[in-house]
Amino acid sequence: MYHKIGSAAYKEGLENIEALLAIVGNPEKKLKAIHIAGTNGKGSVAHFTASYCQERGLKTGLFTSPHLVDFRERIRINGQIITEEQVLDFFQRFKPEFDKLEPSFFEMTTALAFWFFAEQKVDIAVIEVGLGGRLDATNVLLPLLSVITNISLEHTQLLGDTIAKIAFEKAGIIKKDTPVVIGEFHPESYPVFTDIAEKNNAPLFLAEDNFTIEGDLSDCLIIDVMGRTLYEHVRVPVQGEYQRKNLCTFLQVADVLDQLMPPDKDVTVAAIENVVDNTHLTGRWQVLRREPLTICDVGHNVGGLSLTMTQLGNMPCRALRIVFGMVADKDIEHVLPLLPKNAVYYVSQAHIERALQGDTLAGILSSAGLNTRTFPTIETAFRAAQGDAAPDDIVFVGGSCFVVGELLATL
Repeated sequence: MYHKIGSAAYKEGLENIEALLAIVGNPEKKLKAIHIAGTNGKGSVAHFTASYCQERGLKTGLFTSPHLVDFRERIRINGQIITEEQVLDFFQRFKPEFDKLEPSFFEMTTALAFWFFAEQKVDIAVIEVGLGGRLDATNVLLPLLSVITNISLEHTQLLGDTIAKIAFEKAGIIKKDTPVVIGEFHPESYPVFTDIAEKNNAPLFLAEDNFTIEGDLSDCLIIDVMGRTLYEHVRVPVQGEYQRKNLCTFLQVADVLDQLMPPDKDVTVAAIENVVDNTHLTGRWQVLRREPLTICDVGHNVGGLSLTMTQLGNMPCRALRIVFGMVADKDIEHVLPLLPKNAVYYVSQAHIERALQGDTLAGILSSAGLNTRTFPTIETAFRAAQGDAAPDDIVFVGGSCFVVGELLATL
């Protein structure tokens, strides 16, 4: 499983997934799909998009990764996770044939998701890329729409060591004559996207050019490229500031889908406001308690943590307490300058092989002048932070999907 052990579990190429899907009846050929890639935000955009499809009355499959508590979170229809019996049925039927191919965890999970969506006859499937794009197991799809949220340096050992190289891998999901939405402009990645889109005769839409979110996310305005107010008094239930970018990407997705499949009514605001109820989105600036204000977020790379930590640092409180852990292959050197200097850090590690040991991480943070304490588990670190906190403190839990997942499993 790549997310647990890292690059040793990553299988590059489409040969295995094509063979697996042939075994289960080529379900990918039966799906109408929206395919979403990107460095950050692809999970949130996938959930907003699925919520939009559900609000339109479509039976909607949603495939995302990683999961936080239960493997079955990865595969949902109209927000409901696949059952244990359905997972067992799939593997009892197909595992003997699968074993001959020695597939990766993600390849098998992709085959399960596509098979399940086809068996259940979903109207549309929202599919999040696992890693990269061009050689990702999900890239056997011929979607209605491709989406690339943004590009920053990540998984450089697998995807390339420049923005342009990573953009080329993500742009592999751009298909012939199929519209593509790009969430954010970057001077190194955007020319890659426009070039590949032009070669594929794929209409390209840049979301950040066309939409703006103004005001507090609890009561915001959505503005179009002409400066006109499209929607007002919109309540966004996931209020991380980074969601402004994700919302702009989603709004462009909804606009393109409205053109491809004209709706009976405008459901865009309902899709935003009901995203948690519709899709059970978790781990994105999720408020766990009000006193002390306790928030968890899965942002884990420089791009994700920069906005999260800035938002935390700007929030008024008596004391900021951060329960923190990371995986060993993340860019800690560039994360350090992002961490608020005035916080108390409760450091531990998730129970996975990739985790950076708490003592090691605490030493790095302490050397950077941060107030740091070390704990044996995420749960004990969280309990200590809660115990130390006054009602007007803020407790934040993050640094890794696995830190958040372990915490949520205990609540």
